[in-house]
Amino acid sequence: MNKPVLVIRQLLTTEEHSLFFYLLMVVLGIGVLQALGIGGLFFFKRSGEHRSNYFFGLLLITFGLTVFHYILLFLNVYELYPKLYFLPIYFTLSFPTLLFYHIKLNLYPSYRLRSTDIKHFVLPVGQFAFFVTLFFSSVAYKSGIDRWFYNPFYGAFEQFLYLTTFYAYMYFSWRYVRQKQQDIRSRAEAKKVWYALKLLQVLFVLFGIHTFFVLGDFISYEFLNINLRTVKPWAGLGVLSFVAILFWLGVYGFQVLLWGRKLFKQA
Repeated sequence: MNKPVLVIRQLLTTEEHSLFFYLLMVVLGIGVLQALGIGGLFFFKRSGEHRSNYFFGLLLITFGLTVFHYILLFLNVYELYPKLYFLPIYFTLSFPTLLFYHIKLNLYPSYRLRSTDIKHFVLPVGQFAFFVTLFFSSVAYKSGIDRWFYNPFYGAFEQFLYLTTFYAYMYFSWRYVRQKQQDIRSRAEAKKVWYALKLLQVLFVLFGIHTFFVLGDFISYEFLNINLRTVKPWAGLGVLSFVAILFWLGVYGFQVLLWGRKLFKQA
């Protein structure tokens, strides 16, 4: 029996999966489609600061591809197709930088990227290069590589970097919002600040919930020798906490696309 049929049979085998699993797959699939669709539209958005639009479009697309990575994991696609191990669609370390530059360039469109900005892209580029390199490696080699603890691009340390940099860049973004609040010169700028502030406020709450699941998984495994990833409700809720962030970004992006010409019209 060929492998695509095995994937389909796995989805249709009710003995192996509960209704919750199917609902989870539907929610994840909707999240991916939303992210790719809205994210792609930001590259064609004419109003607002174009570079800011590109960064937010990339944020949605990379987030959607990372969720797709989890869908493949849930469906055991990597086990059925070992050649797909380390498919370069995992971008956790890119989220903080993309969010930060979307907000910064939107509030300060006159800012020009400098050589000093390169440091913000070291982790995102490093993670992408890591996955690309392993993806084109032999199956025998990459099959022996797991999520090592000290791996900065795919492991426990990567999760630490992901959480800490996301909080750090949310703080940096918030500082730019607060700074802009002290120097609002038009109604259009006031609307930009309001939207950026709401984006960050809701993100902070959702990411806090997501952090709870990530830390709970890590602590239980490393200190209590309990693998919560084998507990389906916990694993599912953990992924849903991640997808909830994507849905919020999609809602924000849809609002900007729908009313962006008026909201972000330059004064």
